[in-house]
Amino acid sequence: MSSTVKIFAKTERLILRQWKHEDLPTFVAMNSNPEVMRYFPEPLTEAETRAFYDRIQIEFERMDWGLYAVELKSTGSFIGYVGLHEIGFNADFTPGVEIGWRLDADYHNQGLATEAATKVLELAEGFGFEKIYSFTAVVNKPSERVMQKIGMKKTGEFDHPKLSSDSPLLRHVLYQIEFPS
Repeated sequence: MSSTVKIFAKTERLILRQWKHEDLPTFVAMNSNPEVMRYFPEPLTEAETRAFYDRIQIEFERMDWGLYAVELKSTGSFIGYVGLHEIGFNADFTPGVEIGWRLDADYHNQGLATEAATKVLELAEGFGFEKIYSFTAVVNKPSERVMQKIGMKKTGEFDHPKLSSDSPLLRHVLYQIEFPS
């Protein structure tokens, strides 16, 4: 007996869907890959990735939205996530919801994050959000370019409260998009 995987949206090349347990090995490999995690404090262990996966499931159960698993239509392969997430720290702009993404290194620089994020913003507007944020370390120019391409506007910079003061990733750019009410 097979269970049906919920599909939230489709784009030209991608399917944004519910996570499957079979996604975990690829997710673990992605999160332990130094190339994928170069703009994060450090790669994640398998246990940390499994805990992250569990938190993603809980957020979907609680909110009916979250970090969507991204599948490549042409191959059916899980390639990462793009979606919405409650911001998990205190700052001038919190509480709030962010849009974020993480794709396996083989899928960088192909416009896939932009394609999926554009669709996620459509979903967010349909959910009635007034504003969505995105942020990343100032050195993460690829993610900042995605923010710009999906129509977000830079509103400032901040020091990420979960990073040490000597971290090269401490300073972050902050972007937002507002939806008409």
